Amino acid sequence: MIRIILPHHLRTLAKVASEVQLEIAGPATQRSVLDALETRYPMLRGTIRDQVTGQRRPFLRFFACEEDLSHQPPDTPLPDAVASGAEPLIVIGAIAGG
Repeated sequence: MIRIILPHHLRTLAKVASEVQLEIAGPATQRSVLDALETRYPMLRGTIRDQVTGQRRPFLRFFACEEDLSHQPPDTPLPDAVASGAEPLIVIGAIAGG
């Protein structure tokens, strides 16, 4: 069971609480987790990653186990603590401005 914490605007869109739990078939990677998330919550398609390129949206970041995973390749295995459900994968909306 993979645990995912979404930012407020995506929780509102998907009509979920702060944490989502998903079963992932195969290895837990950013791609497999986001595929499962978009399958279960189709209204999130295109909000976290571009539908054509599959790249992460610029103002969203991925964190787990106190590490920024945002720039890792999408097929890199997630940390064992995330894959086991001990720690969540956190999606954070970046704040921009000056």
